[in-house]
Amino acid sequence: MTSLPPARRFDWSNLGVRVASAVVLVPAVLGAVWFADLPGLRWMFLVLVAVAVALLAIEWGAMTAPYAPVRVSTALTVAVLAGAFLAFQHHMVLAWAAVALGAAAAALVARGVAERPANAAFGVIYLAIPVVCLVWLRGMPEGRQWTVLLFVVAWAADIAAFAVGSALKGPKLWPRFSPNKTWSGFFGGLAAAAGAGAAMAAFSAIVLSVQAGALIGLIGGLATMAGDLWESMLKRRFGVKDSGDLIPGHGGLLDRVDGLMFAVVVLAVARLINHWGWAH
Repeated sequence: MTSLPPARRFDWSNLGVRVASAVVLVPAVLGAVWFADLPGLRWMFLVLVAVAVALLAIEWGAMTAPYAPVRVSTALTVAVLAGAFLAFQHHMVLAWAAVALGAAAAALVARGVAERPANAAFGVIYLAIPVVCLVWLRGMPEGRQWTVLLFVVAWAADIAAFAVGSALKGPKLWPRFSPNKTWSGFFGGLAAAAGAGAAMAAFSAIVLSVQAGALIGLIGGLATMAGDLWESMLKRRFGVKDSGDLIPGHGGLLDRVDGLMFAVVVLAVARLINHWGWAH
């Protein structure tokens, strides 16, 4: 594992930049999710996903394949987008098959340019599973509401974990990989995510009991923070502090969606169970 200097603390001086970035990005994301059902706008959501996949693949290539980042990133982009497009067309078996084949193909590309095949293959799997789950979730009945639930839960967990952790501090959650995260922030994030899930169930058009909404929010919040910690571990593994510098004040796109990538898998499973009649 690459040795890194101690992780930097949050820079309060760029808080305004972070907020401004969020003000721009959040409406764009929610708009693409919300209006994707309108005539002529069906492809809006897929376009947003495709742009995000390309940017994430670029960051992964730069982080894991320093000698040939463009070729590895291109292989990842093609593989993940193949799965996303097939999921968009409701061909889920073919989508997962494309992900498996894409991981193998990316490994071969990496091997051919003297990069580590395992890193490329893992990159496809790491990005494709949440992307395919997200496209599937949006395409399901009540897909708009469930996708908004996903974002609300993940954002609530992230924001509350930071706010509570900064206010209360206390023992560190996992100091080896993420020295700034605390147990107080962890439990604050879980409480906020559960509350967000319950609120969505109570006040939105989603067909979900309040108790089920709270449980889904709790598990989704746990997944969000697990994804954040997992990416912290990956960055330490590859010797970088941020996945990139795409978003002013936030770092790379992967730094912003790491928790969401885990949460969407949990929400997709919950949606599948709900589709079978549970939690109404």
